[in-house]
Order: sequence, then structure tokens, then C-alpha cells
Amino acid sequence: MTRIYAIPDIHGHADQMDRALDWINADGGVDAPHVFLGDYVDRGPDSRGVLDRLIAGQDAGRDWSFLKGNHDRMMQWFMEPVPRWDPHWMVGFSWFHDRIGGATTLRSYQVDVSEQRRYGEVHADAIDAVPARHIEFLNGLQTHHQVGDFLFVHAGIAPDVALQDQTENDLVWIREPFLSHPDPHPWLVVHGHTALPNATHFGNRIDLDGGAAYGRPLVPAVFEDGKVWTLGPKGRVSLAP
Repeated sequence: MTRIYAIPDIHGHADQMDRALDWINADGGVDAPHVFLGDYVDRGPDSRGVLDRLIAGQDAGRDWSFLKGNHDRMMQWFMEPVPRWDPHWMVGFSWFHDRIGGATTLRSYQVDVSEQRRYGEVHADAIDAVPARHIEFLNGLQTHHQVGDFLFVHAGIAPDVALQDQTENDLVWIREPFLSHPDPHPWLVVHGHTALPNATHFGNRIDLDGGAAYGRPLVPAVFEDGKVWTLGPKGRVSLAP
């Protein structure tokens, strides 16, 4: 298998993303394949900066693949001419709910999201403030990326369902029954979405989301010759089941 690097949920932490990319560059160089697992926006302070950097890498022709996270889809849908609500939300939620973090994202574009404003006013301001290139980027995100025996997705897969029959909703949102599924999948599934204290190898899946959204470090991983390591300032650390 070609060496490939994976970067889990960034959630608006451009500084942590820059540090993770520095670790990757030190290990494999700027031209190595990268897979970003989605959730670039929300919660952290600089979602705009994250998208700026990702788009700059894409425009520079880097070998970077970008997956769609549920938070990226929320922003994508909000930025449509008539905003869409995600059917996965609980009643009473919106993209601006404190648990979701869309208000923080729009603040990074200098949009006023104070509670006294109407939803339509905020939407109109966001349409003016968010660059068209950012919307184009969100609209172009992939739902999955397969490399050999590894399947990279944001949230996971519906167990025992063929890849071509997986729904976008599951690929960006699923937890159960995926997380507790004990049997091997056709691939080793590499995902984020479900934050843990540390990246964890479960045998049939690898959860790389170490919780950058909640103040924990953003830790990338490297896959090479069927083995997996996390990356940090001192280099590689083996990640085994």
C-alpha cells in the first residue's frame, strides 16, 4: 500500500491543523497523499482559516482528498438559497445550537449571529460574507475514499451493506450499529466523527477523532505496508488493536 496520511476532525482549529501538517511533512513530505476525514468547520475559532488552507492546498495541486463530515454538510445546506435543515437533528436543534457550533463558524466570517437577529437576516449576511470558493469546496466533498484494503469515511458505514448502497446520511452521521459491530468489514474502516480520548484501533475499524473539537490535540495518522501509526512532534507511534 502506498503511504497515506489521514487527518481527523479539525473543527475550526486552523492552528492545530497547521501543526499536524508540519508533522506529516516531516515524516513524508508535502507531496505525500493526504486524506482529510471531514468536519472542517464548527466549534473551533477559525473555520474560515481552515477552509482557506485546505482550498490553497487543493489549488496548489496537492495529493489531498477531502471527505464530507456532517458539520460540513450543515454549512453546505445552510448556504443554499433556501437553507435546509438536517433530518438527523433532534427537534429544537439548528446549525446555530451551542452543541453544533455553526454560530462560531459564521463569526469567523464576521457575520453577526446574535440571538436577536432573524434567521433570514443571518442567512443573507452569510451569503454575502462566505466566499463562493468556500461553497464550491463544500459542494465538491467526497463521501468516502478507498485505498487498497482501507476505506476512509467520516462517520462509518452501515454494516453488511455494499459500498455502492451506502447512504450519505450514514457515511456522515452513523454511530450505531456501526460502532458496536464486532465482525470484520470488507475493508479496515478509518473514520472520525465519534470523539474519543485518543485515536483507537478496534480491529475492524480505526477511530482517529481524538476530540480536537473539545480541546484535545489533533493527531494525524500514517498508513504504510498494512501498518498504522499516529504522528506527533517526536514522530511515529504504533497504533495496533
